[in-house]
Amino acid sequence: MIHKFIQYLHISYLTKQRGVFVELKKEKGKFIKLHPAQILVIGFAVLIFLGTLLLMLPISTYEEGKGLHFVDALFEATSAVCVTGLAVVDTGTTFTIFGQLVMLFLVQIGGWGFMTIGIFMFIILGKKIGLKERLLLQDSLNLFTLSGVVKLVSRIIFITLIVEITGALILAIRWSFEMAWTKALYYGFFHSISAFNNAGFGLEPDNLSKWVGDPTVNLAITSLFIIGGIGFTVILDVWQKKSLRKLSLHSKVALLMTLILNVVGTIIILISEFHNAATIGNLSWNDKFWASYFQGVVPRTAGFNTIDIGHMTLSSQVFTMALMFIGASSGSTGGGIKVTTFAIIIFAFWTVLTNRSDVNIFKRRISWNLVNKSLSIGVSAIIFIFTIFFLLTYTEDMPMNKLLFETISAFGTVGLSTGITGDLSPYGKLLITLMMFIGRLGPLTMAFALMSKRHKARLRYAEEKILIG
Repeated sequence: MIHKFIQYLHISYLTKQRGVFVELKKEKGKFIKLHPAQILVIGFAVLIFLGTLLLMLPISTYEEGKGLHFVDALFEATSAVCVTGLAVVDTGTTFTIFGQLVMLFLVQIGGWGFMTIGIFMFIILGKKIGLKERLLLQDSLNLFTLSGVVKLVSRIIFITLIVEITGALILAIRWSFEMAWTKALYYGFFHSISAFNNAGFGLEPDNLSKWVGDPTVNLAITSLFIIGGIGFTVILDVWQKKSLRKLSLHSKVALLMTLILNVVGTIIILISEFHNAATIGNLSWNDKFWASYFQGVVPRTAGFNTIDIGHMTLSSQVFTMALMFIGASSGSTGGGIKVTTFAIIIFAFWTVLTNRSDVNIFKRRISWNLVNKSLSIGVSAIIFIFTIFFLLTYTEDMPMNKLLFETISAFGTVGLSTGITGDLSPYGKLLITLMMFIGRLGPLTMAFALMSKRHKARLRYAEEKILIG
């Protein structure tokens, strides 16, 4: 179905000034011009719609004769496809095995992206992959060039399966000591797929809280979502070059920023929550470390939790919101503005402060065009977050910090919550659903999708200065 949707597209090279657009066949001989970003929006929307219909089926829930209501089903499907993890119902007790497998399928497709699945189907069926498919895949995976995109898809699928199976077996062996083998194996695969795709859905009502001090569970889950959040291009770069010095600038920045944020996150959570009896205050030193480590690295990517987020100190929640806003790495299963975008903004800020002419990272110059795009992503993200947060203050009678936390979590496709998700009004659920959708596709992609054409200015006006600061 997905590959048929891709085949339905027709690529049209317009002038260089107008860029490359995709044409969707409307009637015989007639086409609707669409930007690749608009195709991605339509593709994800179709997946969410199909997932919503499946979750509304009576077979999907334990309540006899009833599936989820439309708004709840839409919310859950969007959260799964956008690999967020926010939930208005408890996954383990609400959904049947069929419903859970539907959620898992949506998570896997959402993590890969519908274009990756479409190209993979082309490869299996032996069909020729043309320029239109390559262009859409390039836009979907946020790649620099068209070179090697088809080979990249095969490697993405291969890496995903190897990592997920390995993680599933490790978790299954650990959980087999406290539950039946069949259940342990199912738990292992469910949480492994959920973790690698940075979704954060769990089968226990308290997520992973009962294993707060368990080294195996902590390391297995965090390793899965860190690998998934680092980005497929970085993983392949490390695999092929096997030397930090030979890595691309993108890989170096992504790895360094990930390491810094993970270490700083762990330390901040440990300090902020050390005496908080509602979270880690009453735990042993060993359990405090594992809880701080887990909650310090999880906010940028996945929505798992081993402590009660709603009872964290306000300082911890604010810091967590900052990590969720930054997000994971480009080309990964995570959301946010991305660590590389954040790094470029920080280095650009430092360049302005030091009155230098170029933005330099690791003895390499970053173009101001890339800096401007990074700033645009950051600004558009703030605008989208503020807009949804502002509307939530109208629809919901809840504390501002909890509404803002929920909004940023949805934007970053993280899935952490202070516990208000299920209590949101139908309007609130729809707003958070929209925020998850925007967060998965990226604020700049959404902005491009809303524009039918991008025009290049044919004249330049006289320059004049405005006082700033």
